[in-house]
Amino acid sequence: MKIVDFRVTCAAIPVNAKLRHNTGVHPGRFQRTIIELITDEGIVGLGEVGGGDQRKAMEKFRPHLTGLDPFNLNAIKLRMLRSAYYLSNALIYAAIEMACLDIQGKVLGRPVSDLLGGAVRSEIPFIAYLFWRYDRKDGRDDTCAEDAADHCVELHETLGVNAMKLKAGVLDPDEEARVLELCRARLGPGFGLRIDPNGVWSVPTALRIGRRLEPLAIQFFEDPAWGLTGNAAVRAGVRIPIATNMYPAKFDDLAPGIRLGAADIILTDLHYWEGPRGVQELAAVCRTFGLGMAMHSGTEFGIELAAMLHTASSIPEMTFEGDAHYHYLEDDIIEGGKMAYRDGKIAVPTGPGLGVSIDRDKLRFYARHFDEVGDYYGTWPKDQRRPEWVPMKGAI
Repeated sequence: MKIVDFRVTCAAIPVNAKLRHNTGVHPGRFQRTIIELITDEGIVGLGEVGGGDQRKAMEKFRPHLTGLDPFNLNAIKLRMLRSAYYLSNALIYAAIEMACLDIQGKVLGRPVSDLLGGAVRSEIPFIAYLFWRYDRKDGRDDTCAEDAADHCVELHETLGVNAMKLKAGVLDPDEEARVLELCRARLGPGFGLRIDPNGVWSVPTALRIGRRLEPLAIQFFEDPAWGLTGNAAVRAGVRIPIATNMYPAKFDDLAPGIRLGAADIILTDLHYWEGPRGVQELAAVCRTFGLGMAMHSGTEFGIELAAMLHTASSIPEMTFEGDAHYHYLEDDIIEGGKMAYRDGKIAVPTGPGLGVSIDRDKLRFYARHFDEVGDYYGTWPKDQRRPEWVPMKGAI
């Protein structure tokens, strides 16, 4: 079996609000690049990647990918990630690995989780991912801690989720800390709490807010300050586990991060950590050094969500609820529509490969939408309500 061709499609799906974070605003949509690997036997594997329009970047890999066996992931990885540093692209490689695993599963008639050693759980719990929102469905904006806490309670009641994370670094740090205090008061001691300013706070601010949050017994404090040394400094000064999706967020930084004591928990983004198999390699390191693991979210559609579910299901230590932006999406491009939350969990697909298929009509529809609205990464970072604003790390 050989890879003989691929199709690459950019799609944009509306979300139910404009989502703010410390480097800009998701302007009412999420966008992804969908990759379909085509084999000489007619089997098609599905992958997905973010980061804006990746069609030209993917085309650069055509000569490195065409003619290879989708079962030979070692050769594909060496060609795409190890041959030339200026061509290396872990984001795209991860989408290719998803698609190759999808092909392998379809050939064997087994789900991707079986290719990763077998599922140890059949469903994955997720959090209520909270952003400060512009243009909610009621026409209002989130302006205070009560708005975010109300949203958390709503998601607990409608989705059944039993943990949350606030994407912080947007409003005043004390107002953001107050969100977690309100959620603890309203949802009780068993509800999981997390906060993530994405490294924008200074170390003194992160220490002050961290100490304020210590009595809440939160699950973790994610990327409280900038860099490996910033995270390590906060970790040394607060009695809360430090998590990261930034420092370290790739294998090159993993050994220095462990030496510095930068984090207690690694969030395992499929793209930063080189695909589902890369996450399993990371799991072995975390197991060795006693680090926790949780699944990171990157505005994924259903193809990548399926890959996340298979990966999380195959790692025994991944007991934290996973991140997911998924509840903000208004629709999906997979057949059957969006995957369902039940009691705060999403079931791991059981069909061959990733266990999801593309709804061609929806993919065409949302591809046209992408062409109409454009690639918002071209104007990133941006907040149209504050035209002079620019993101600054350590300024608070």
